[in-house]
Amino acid sequence: MGTPEFAVPSLKILLENNYEIAAVVTAPDKKQGRGQKIDFSPVKKYSIDKNIRILQPETLRNIEFIRELHSISPDLIVVVAFRILPPEVFKLAPLGTFNLHASLLPKYRGAAPINWAIINGEKETGVTTFFIEESIDTGNIILQARVPIGENETAGELHDKLAEIGAELVLHTVRLIEIGKVQPKPQDNSLATPAPKIFKENCKIDWNKSADEIHNLVRGLSPSPCAFTFYENRLIKIYRTIKIQDTSNAEPGTILEAGNKLIVSTLSGKLEITELQLEGKRKLSAEDFLRGFKLQVGKKFQ
Repeated sequence: MGTPEFAVPSLKILLENNYEIAAVVTAPDKKQGRGQKIDFSPVKKYSIDKNIRILQPETLRNIEFIRELHSISPDLIVVVAFRILPPEVFKLAPLGTFNLHASLLPKYRGAAPINWAIINGEKETGVTTFFIEESIDTGNIILQARVPIGENETAGELHDKLAEIGAELVLHTVRLIEIGKVQPKPQDNSLATPAPKIFKENCKIDWNKSADEIHNLVRGLSPSPCAFTFYENRLIKIYRTIKIQDTSNAEPGTILEAGNKLIVSTLSGKLEITELQLEGKRKLSAEDFLRGFKLQVGKKFQ
């Protein structure tokens, strides 16, 4: 059970290691873009290519869907980046249902663990497999793998790395369950931290924060949904920054340089913006951006 690109490596590794995928459950097709063309999820695209049976229920409590699952009679259900499962689904397989989560649980329970780990300046994160229970991301831990976070690493880069490491963990977990060697450990709820869904209000840059905090916000939201600011009422998305430890007497958000480099003051320290995008235009390096769009030194980002 999975939908986005993050789930594909786990499906792929199980197939490559000769596990029988009786069916894949993924999100219903969506209409995308101006032409409203039907778009399949990455998991569906991969499953079509491999001739795997595909189920796409609108609701997971649908009686026909539950009946179909019973007729498939899976030994084990593997969940990677999917929806919240009702008990009638996650209790169906005799060997259980486990989930791959992109954090070191109990830290960063919720929808956006990769983003929040970076936004909060964590130096390390990882992936966890755990047996699903009714409360979200609270089940007994099966395995974990730890991963360092680079100082300039973006959410997109970390996502791709964790998808591959997570796939290895999924394979290892399935093998342990298969041979009856799983020893699940309960989570310590006192150590739990939230990783809620990211909303637009989380993405606006507050220049009255430190260079560290803004740098972490930018890379934690890059490439999507992306941190943004305003210049003369025009929205600018910011994808990459570099921290500069020099202090500045200018007010936070003031443009200090806008020639070959784009440098902005913060509450403490300066930031060099290296990749950005004017609303409705292409993403560009700062150098290319400044050739086509003049920013005035001394003016402020809002």
